[in-house]
Amino acid sequence: MRSDEVVSRATLDLAFIPSPSLIPGESHLRVYLNDEMMGVVPIEREQLGNKSRVQVPLDPRYIGDFNRVKLGFTGHYQRICENPVHSSLWLDVGSDSALSLRYQALPLKNDLSHFPEPFFDSRDNRPLILPMVFAASPALAQQKAAAVLASWFGARAQWRGQQFPVLFNQLPERHGIVFATNDQRPDFLRDYPAVDGPIVEMISHPEDPYVKLLLVLGRDDQDLVTAVTGIAQGSILFRGQSVAVAGVRPLAPRQPYDAPNWVRTDRPVSFSELQRYPGQLQSAGIEPQPMALTLNLPPDLFMARDLGIAMQLKYRYTSPKTDDGSRLVVSLNDQLLRAYALKPEQQSGEKLLQLLLLQDESGDNQLTIPALKLGTRNQLRFNFDYVNAVTGGTPDRCETYQPIPNRVVIDGDSTIDFSGYRHFMAMPDLAAFANAGFPFSRLADLSQTLVLVDRNPAPAQLGALLNALGTIGAHTGYPALGVRLGDDWQQEKDRDLDLLLIGAVPAELRDNDNIHLLLDATQSRVKMPARQVSRPDLVPDSEDDRPESEARIDSEGPMAAVIGFQSPFHEQRSVVALLADSPRGFQLLNEAINHSDRRAALSGSVAVIRESGIDSLRVGKAYHVGYLPGGNESGLRCPRTRWCWPG
Repeated sequence: MRSDEVVSRATLDLAFIPSPSLIPGESHLRVYLNDEMMGVVPIEREQLGNKSRVQVPLDPRYIGDFNRVKLGFTGHYQRICENPVHSSLWLDVGSDSALSLRYQALPLKNDLSHFPEPFFDSRDNRPLILPMVFAASPALAQQKAAAVLASWFGARAQWRGQQFPVLFNQLPERHGIVFATNDQRPDFLRDYPAVDGPIVEMISHPEDPYVKLLLVLGRDDQDLVTAVTGIAQGSILFRGQSVAVAGVRPLAPRQPYDAPNWVRTDRPVSFSELQRYPGQLQSAGIEPQPMALTLNLPPDLFMARDLGIAMQLKYRYTSPKTDDGSRLVVSLNDQLLRAYALKPEQQSGEKLLQLLLLQDESGDNQLTIPALKLGTRNQLRFNFDYVNAVTGGTPDRCETYQPIPNRVVIDGDSTIDFSGYRHFMAMPDLAAFANAGFPFSRLADLSQTLVLVDRNPAPAQLGALLNALGTIGAHTGYPALGVRLGDDWQQEKDRDLDLLLIGAVPAELRDNDNIHLLLDATQSRVKMPARQVSRPDLVPDSEDDRPESEARIDSEGPMAAVIGFQSPFHEQRSVVALLADSPRGFQLLNEAINHSDRRAALSGSVAVIRESGIDSLRVGKAYHVGYLPGGNESGLRCPRTRWCWPG
């Protein structure tokens, strides 16, 4: 529950289907809220085998910051000598069950000691929607301040998603951010006192005391950048209604691939470093719930052929009584790696406290992960599957056994090692941009990224910039403090930086052979490949991807696009362009950026976004970024060129 809301009424609308073999009246469902019983739902005869709906009131006094609703099922199929795990004992809860909650807003003090609340609340699992307000179309420095702040909030929101609607000289209807200088501020701050430096202040909404505004104030635009830098790197010191940012200085530069959300690739990483919450690597029950770890990797980590990732795995478990086939199943991205037997105690009176997962023929106790199954985002999963033998009785000799819950633990000292691998990949790859913000996220602070924007951008264009930077921040877990913004292609084109274009392709690049889609107000042009591959994750094929035709289309309908191509000035640099032909086109673009399921459709070198959905193409010659050493390392062939590839 958010800190600025309280629940005044809560109801569980429960849909379920009980087994038709249950004894009515004696079978029932228990409803708990935070381990407090809220009610009992008896199973009636007419409900057996049929879908039923009931409403169970939940006492809002037991609702706290983080809450859990638990359902307990007690079922009987005969009155004596039951088998507790008989196949007829089941009840299915429908996915259309829902919680109905009535909220009441709470008045909050203007106190920054709780920042980033209420603008972002970690208790809220909904997407972050945070309006950003400007007096008018902002200059570059103001845009940078907003972009850095959007990336900082994106790093907080992470999996929730984030949106940053842009308003010019207009009050937001919810918690929002306002950028203002002494000379340029929205009308509702016209009488606000002038400031003498970078200031961050929280005030109440002029028309709604339950809504808060975060003011980012300064004498000029550069003060706004300083204030935002103070938020990104010093908010732990915030308190009171207003703070002044005296200054922020970097102590050490960011290093490539050191994004906080990515697994370290310079040394072995322990599982305890990868845990997101306490108890993630523990489970208990007759059938313990699976345990999982998420592994976020740089998209360009080159997994050489015939090599694997070493994982030193330690675990503890309740020993089965006999050698009955109980096992630990290890899987990666829902693909089976291996299964290992859970052995009973070897000596009477002793407990098996720790086992190494694999005792292979070489005796090095390591589990090797097939590297080719790894992607940008991976899930390593551990299932402890027990054979639970439960004996039922007969009316003459009634003997049953109550199953004892099993306890299993994956030791946090287990390690996985991605060190020693090079960085090298084929580009353009819009999936790498969509799923990891690559190549811009190579440095987490985007210090080797230039964003080229239009002069005097409209709210929709500025929103595309903020949403894009917010999404990259969510991928890396770090704000884009080093990003550079420009609006003059002639001044910026020769910089040795990766380029992110917002709104349009510069006129000087429109005849570039590597640009396979152009988009104007009502005209569009696209080059089609000789053969469209069904799986964009396949290795690029120059014959399939070569442009075969070019189509020009005139239409009034909205459209957006994302294209990727090699920088015409630096062979190791890349360009990603976010294009739209209208305000509605920018809405489509923002929806594609903000929603993870739509971002998943971005791949190849060209993605066309229309009302009907997203279509991606891989067209044109591939290029490579990164470096592989020469010689015969890792089974590579290296001709007399700079690049090597698997042989």
